[in-house]
Amino acid sequence: MSELPEHRIKRLKMRSMRRGIKEMDIILSAFADDNLHLMSEQDLLTYDSLLDENDQDLYQWVTGQVSPADEFKDLITRIAVQFQGKTL
Repeated sequence: MSELPEHRIKRLKMRSMRRGIKEMDIILSAFADDNLHLMSEQDLLTYDSLLDENDQDLYQWVTGQVSPADEFKDLITRIAVQFQGKTL
């Protein structure tokens, strides 16, 4: 059985705000709230995969300290642009 879209978005939002480090909780939960409902199926799959990555790696990618993995470059760019527009 396939996951209903509203359940999937709710699950992704929960995973976004229950991270290992508080900074990523804030960054990803804000991004998820603002964007998940607008994302394509492929973008949601990529975001779901992104959430499996290590928080320290994600933080370095979003803050530009390290280049992200190729499969996540576009998504990380979107997250970083939103993150840089808001303050923690």
